[in-house]
This record gives sequence, structure tokens and C-alpha cells, in this order.
Amino acid sequence: MFQHIEPYAGDPILTLNEAFGKDPRPHKINLSIGIYFDDAGKLPVMRAVREAETAMLQSIGPRSYQPMEGAANYRSAVQQLLFGADHEAVLSKRIATVQTIGGSGGLKVGGDFLKRYFPHAPVWVSDPTWDNHRAMFEGAGFAVNTYPYYDAATGALNFAGMLQVFKGDGDVKNSSAIAAGSIVLMHACCHNPTGVDLNAAQWAELIPVIKARGLIPYLDIAYQGFGDGIAEDTFALQALTAAGISFFCASSFSKSFSLYGERCGALSVVCPDAAQAELVLGQMRATVRKNYSSPPTHGGQIIARVLQTPALHAQWANELSGMRERIKLMRQRLHAVLQAKLPGKDFSYFLTQRGMFSYTGLSAEQVDRLREDHAVYLVRSGRMCVAGLNSGNVEATAVAMAAVLA
Repeated sequence: MFQHIEPYAGDPILTLNEAFGKDPRPHKINLSIGIYFDDAGKLPVMRAVREAETAMLQSIGPRSYQPMEGAANYRSAVQQLLFGADHEAVLSKRIATVQTIGGSGGLKVGGDFLKRYFPHAPVWVSDPTWDNHRAMFEGAGFAVNTYPYYDAATGALNFAGMLQVFKGDGDVKNSSAIAAGSIVLMHACCHNPTGVDLNAAQWAELIPVIKARGLIPYLDIAYQGFGDGIAEDTFALQALTAAGISFFCASSFSKSFSLYGERCGALSVVCPDAAQAELVLGQMRATVRKNYSSPPTHGGQIIARVLQTPALHAQWANELSGMRERIKLMRQRLHAVLQAKLPGKDFSYFLTQRGMFSYTGLSAEQVDRLREDHAVYLVRSGRMCVAGLNSGNVEATAVAMAAVLA
């Protein structure tokens, strides 16, 4: 019956992670999968999360289905975290938010919603972007194109090329320019996979173009708090809202709460007014119903309790700050060893890229050598999860990288 079905090649990152698990070498280093590990190389359980969950377990009650849109306290906590409790858009109720199964669930629900109501709008993603971005929107039936983003020569942003394509300067028919009304997917902070972000001045230059051309921004914020800070990392959301632009935003708590397996995320849509937000919320509820009916309870309630309990919120923010600073320290130590080993090369991009990921500049062949000869695992694109570095392996990683770069 199923002989005609082609085999699944597997997800390249998850498959690489499985290969790492089977590697018998004791000195192996995993910098492939996007998970934050502490300095002992362990997946942390945050103290604020532990306290919130312990309190919840003292009063276990019945567990009925949640509403299609998710728990009201969770959705309110999401809006306040992304925009601020006193933000005009929050107070005027013109943001429609649904609880989703991870950030991926938010992308899926948003993709399905957009395909129904903006069926002819093409989707544009950065070159490169997280692989699942393309898969999600192609799965929803969209044509997906790429806009210039990463400059391999400098390890920085190709903003001139990006701006030109956003302005529509090029051949729209041959997909070298973005047509008016297109959907543009962007990373709010800590770009995955490159770690290269737009700065405030670049956002300020890009946003008027987005508004003038009627583009539909779709922001992915999976790493809030890992860039400059919890509030600082929402700069793009604040700027788009202030400009009067309606946009979509998929958010995730996997990394910031170290709750990967609980699959806690959200989709928020900033609308022109409360009436339109109510319409959007209604159809997002219908989209959720068609996909998975309603979200789970447990992880979302841990997050809501932390974010809405002042002492726990402060403790969580302090822990997240420590995670962010540890990643920055690993960047500095990696840079220092590489620069000492190969003084003729410029590795400053490791210091300017932000968040959990960096593009190392290694070719696929060099990545293979790194894995085969030194037991250091990176994705073949050269993407490295900096959060996998620690005081016990950062020097060995740098020495191995220098060896394949020499």
C-alpha cells in the first residue's frame, strides 16, 4: 500500500544530534542543536520555573480542555512581555494573541491564516534563515523567496542589498525584488542561524519602506532576552507598532524558560483597532481548531505564574541575564584563542553577532573535518550554537577550528 512513499531524509540538525549521541569519543563537543546548556554542559532547570511548578503541584485540580485560543492569563502575560503592560496597543485591545504549541505552532497557525486571507501574497525570508521557516510556509501553500541578508565576506549584515530588495528595486517577476503586499519574515533579535541583527538605525530606515509598500511583516522572536535584554530585544516590535503597521509575531519560551519539551509559544497579531483584532482572533481560533483544537495546559501555566508573580519574574529575569552574559563570555574566549592562533585572520564577527548562534565562516568541508578529526559537531552551513560552549570545552573548540582554518 505504501511502496510509493519516498523515504524521509531526516532533519539535518536532529540527525546530526543523533550522530553525536552515538559518537564514542569522550572528548566530543556538540555545537549543533539550538539548546542552551550551562557551564557544566547540562540543560538547566531555572529556579523560578522550579518554584512556580512546585507551587502548582500543591493544588492539583481537574484538567479540562483549554479554550482554542489558550489560557487568558498566559495570553495576557505574553502581550505584556512583548509590548509592556502599559503599551497603548495592549490597553486598547488591538493585539490578538493565541497560545500555540511552541513558536513553530505560532508560525503554522499564522501561515494557515495568511494563506486563507492573503492567498496570492508571496513570502520572503532572509538568506539564510532557519530551515523550518521555508518548510512551514511552503507547507501552507506559499511561494517562498529569499532576500539578501548575510554578508559572508564580513560576517555582518548586507543591509544595502536587503533594503534594495525591500524597496522593490529589481525584477519582481524574476523574484529579485519584493512586490508590494508581500509577506516578509524577519527575526526580531538573535537571528538564527547567523547571529547577525539589524541595529536600531537600520530598522528605522527599513520600517518606512515596509509601510509605504504595504508589506506584511511576520516577526519571529524565539530568543527574547538573549540579545541585549528582555525589553531591549523587542525593539523591532515596538518600532513597527509605533509606525502604525499591522504585523504578525510568533514567540517562544523554549529557550528563555528552558522548557523545550513543554512546547510553549504564542502568535500575536497587532491590528489597527480592537474591532479588527476581534475578527482576527476569531479566525485564529478557527485555525487552531483545524490544526490541534486547543493547546496544552501545564507549561503555559508555569510561564504565566512566573511572569505574573513579581518575585518570580525578577528571579527569572536575573537567571536569563546570567545565561545571556555567559554566552557573551564564551564568544569573547573563543575569539581570544582564535585570534591568538591565527593572528592574520579577523574573528571580530564572533563579538558582534548576538544570541545563541553564530556563522563561523567554516565551509561544509571544514565542518566535516572538525567533526571527523576533532569530534566537534557543527551544522554543515557553519552555524555554531555558542550556548554549547563552556569553560571546559571552549579552548579545545577554538584550537580545533584554528586547525581546520589554517
